[in-house]
Parts: sequence; C-alpha cells; structure tokens
Amino acid sequence: MIYLDLLLGFLRVGCFAFGGAYGAIPLIRDVVLSYGWLDDEALAYMIAVSESTPGPIMVNLATYIGSSQAGLLGAILATTAVVLPSFIVILLITSALRTVLKNSYVQAVLRGLKPCIIGIILATGLYMTASSCISENMLDMKAAIITLILALIMWGTRPILRKKISPITLILIAAILGVIAY
Repeated sequence: MIYLDLLLGFLRVGCFAFGGAYGAIPLIRDVVLSYGWLDDEALAYMIAVSESTPGPIMVNLATYIGSSQAGLLGAILATTAVVLPSFIVILLITSALRTVLKNSYVQAVLRGLKPCIIGIILATGLYMTASSCISENMLDMKAAIITLILALIMWGTRPILRKKISPITLILIAAILGVIAY
C-alpha cells in the first residue's frame, strides 16, 4: 500500500508542479502532510537539505521520503513518479515544438503563468522565512537575526560589488552563523 501511496502522491506532485521546485513546495507539503510522511518541521529541514545537495529539490525530496518510508524501492518509485510527467511532457513538446510555440494562444497562456509562478515562489519564500523565525508561536530571535544579516548581506553587497552575491556564499554564511548561534 505504501508503494502505491508513494507512486500516486509523487505522481500528483510531478503532474501539477509548475514553476520549478520552489513553486512545487506547497504541493509537496500538502502531499507529504496528507499522507503523514513528515511533519511541517521535518519537511522544512528536508527542504533545506535538498537545497544544499546537488540535484533538483523535488527529486531529492522524493528520493528521501520514498527511502524513509519504503526503502530502496520506495525511493525509486517516488523519484520516478515525480520526474515521469515532466519527462513525458518534454518528449511531447519537443515533437511539436515548432508548431505549438508559434501559436498565439500558447504564448498567451505562458505569459499569464509567469506572474502566478512568481507569486507562488514569493509566498513560499515568505512562508519558509516566517516559519524558520517563529517556533511554537514565539519569535526565535537567533533565527530572526540570522535572517536579517543574510538579507542585509544579499542586498547590501550588490551596490558595492556591482553584482549579486552567489547563493553558495549565502548558504555558507548561513551555515557559519547557524553554527555560531546554535
């Protein structure tokens, strides 16, 4: 039964995830919580680990959850289920690419999806920031200060360096600050 749940749950994520992994996090959260595979806190930790490890976040999450719930076969099923819809869609799109992309209706749909995806990613980022700074209805001052420092570094160094700071550098700074604070 767990194998079918993993297959159907992550197939649903793979079918309806638009805008990349950050846009899919709310859908992954709903699926994972509805099946009871992880709680909110464990999911937040796994998202952070998935961002830090090589590979797509959705694949990393699916592999971890599948492995933790049903071993190697569960990991293979969940990973396959999450990538299968995209794989099939890409195959179909490449076969009809020239005709479809010239269609004005398709272009209108793609232009309409962009603001929606930006909103989903922004909402997910704000939710994750708030949930990391607030635990048990109390403000975690250390997490809030680390978040503020990272925001200042991210936006403060741009005028000085005249380019964006690398996300890897921000991850390393966050890790160092986390080790110092906690």
